[in-house]
Amino acid sequence: MLCAPLRRPFRSMIKPSEFHLRGGRAGVLLIHGLTGTPTEMRYVGNCLQRAGFSVLGVQLAGHCGDVDDLLATGWHDWAASVSAAADRLREDVDHLFVAGLSMGAVLALNLAIERPAQVDGLGLYGTTFFHDGWATPAIGRLAFLLPLLTALGIGRNRMSEETEPYGIKDERIRARVVGAMFAGESDVAGLTGFPWPSLAQFQRLSAHVRHRLGRVRAPCFVAHSSNDDIASLRNVRVVERGVRAPLRKLLLDDSYHLVTIDRERARVIDGTIAFFRDIVAQREAAWSQHAPLVAAK
Repeated sequence: MLCAPLRRPFRSMIKPSEFHLRGGRAGVLLIHGLTGTPTEMRYVGNCLQRAGFSVLGVQLAGHCGDVDDLLATGWHDWAASVSAAADRLREDVDHLFVAGLSMGAVLALNLAIERPAQVDGLGLYGTTFFHDGWATPAIGRLAFLLPLLTALGIGRNRMSEETEPYGIKDERIRARVVGAMFAGESDVAGLTGFPWPSLAQFQRLSAHVRHRLGRVRAPCFVAHSSNDDIASLRNVRVVERGVRAPLRKLLLDDSYHLVTIDRERARVIDGTIAFFRDIVAQREAAWSQHAPLVAAK
């Protein structure tokens, strides 16, 4: 990760990017990653709606703007964005599923920990507790020190720039996304790098969730690239060993980190649809078995 001074515009540049797609009585809340945008979840959302799900792609606090917008928020604000979106979607559906990419997967796990009775299932895409993929520079592997450094006032005005291959194996898709990123289209492709204070907040969120994974009771669908350039399979093993719920795993071999937009996105989507449909069928079958008993009372 290269370090560059942060720019500080004087006003908020946040552009509304959340999307809500109406569908059936099973809903999916989609959560993007750190410095990302709901756009990285839009293709998944469109396919889920066509499969009959209602979909809400949340926009995390401080995102889809400039660096100052992001720096004004922390992980508690991002988690609050997820909670508020879950409340809105839950009003319209009988089954609530939550799926996230990268840090979004960690936020999905956090919601399942906080609301075990409300979250029926999870989709965890490129789950990132540690930035330890093959393209992560050595300095990036020391990110766990950032909470301490930023608390001491070190690195508050520094930024780790994104580098090749930007989490995308498909060169055509990569060129389009990177072009939008460096054109300043933060609502489409996110920021060009990670402010150190925001990475420190991510580290705090990661530790908070890792230490509570045993509270996860929602079934998990885990999709992760074996060649993830940002987050190694170590992150999958953390989920496998930590959660106390059924887990279905899909390992991809022709994608990098952004599995929701890369070459094997169709496999991720098909696996998600099948997994969530299985849960809906099981829950509705259980409800129908108990219905006569309820009526008898």
